Amino acid sequence: MKPATAGGPYKVPRQNNGWRALTLALLMHALLVLFLWIGVSWQNNEPVEVQAEIWDTKVQDAAPTPPPQPEPQPQPEEQPVDKTPPPQPVQAPPVPKEDPEIALERLKAKKKLEQEKAAEEARQKQLEEEKQEKLAKLEAKKKAEQKAKEEKEKAEQEEKEKQLAAEKEKKKAAAEKLAKEKADKAARDKAFAAEMSRITGSAAKGATGTAAQSTGGRADGGYAAAIRAKIKGNLVYSSTDDSLTATYVITQLPSGEIIGVRKVNGSGSAAYDNAIENAIAKSSPLPKKKDGTVERDLKLEFKLKEMH
Repeated sequence: MKPATAGGPYKVPRQNNGWRALTLALLMHALLVLFLWIGVSWQNNEPVEVQAEIWDTKVQDAAPTPPPQPEPQPQPEEQPVDKTPPPQPVQAPPVPKEDPEIALERLKAKKKLEQEKAAEEARQKQLEEEKQEKLAKLEAKKKAEQKAKEEKEKAEQEEKEKQLAAEKEKKKAAAEKLAKEKADKAARDKAFAAEMSRITGSAAKGATGTAAQSTGGRADGGYAAAIRAKIKGNLVYSSTDDSLTATYVITQLPSGEIIGVRKVNGSGSAAYDNAIENAIAKSSPLPKKKDGTVERDLKLEFKLKEMH
């Protein structure tokens, strides 16, 4: 037996007499079975039947001749009694003791197998949970996308309806503006006709021909300059862009009162165009020519560099 290594675990020495004990046990059981078989065979011989007759000499003469005896019926053969002893239970050979190191290794292997099985079950469970979680997230994502799509379609439909409503309102406003312009034009024409009728009536009563010429006459070079000067005085606008230019047609009565302003060419700046229109409205009535007449429709160009 080798001594245990210093610092290492103690090991039980291996026993080598196990096979010898097993061989002796098997031999003893074989001899026991052989003796039992010989004993049973020796006691199993078939018994021999013996018959005997007894004669008494004293009563032989006096005794009548016995009647013939019936032949004896053959007796049934007795079945031999099996005197074989019951078989003795065969003792199992002693189980050889297992090496402690082998038992320990086997226990470790079994424990390791159980741990691997538990780890595999845990891994499968985790995979199943992750699969269910992914399916739940995918379902939630699909629902969110469907909801966002529905909301987007709803918003687009609402926006489309708003655009249609705005377009409808725009067309309505344009129609109302056109109707208003027509009405304003009709009113201006009516006012102009009334003014002309008044002036004509005054001339018919003996007035001089000066009133009758209020809408005509020769062109006056200073006429347009005087109108621009008055409109310039009412202009409220400040800008460094001197390239702005707007063209308007002004309609007025023979008295110089403005009854209509129409933009022919815009300047590109809505603020400047509004400022010019406000200045024109504030300048009514406009100056007249030197001969006292006016031009009914006067086209003027307003350059910002000239309106400073």
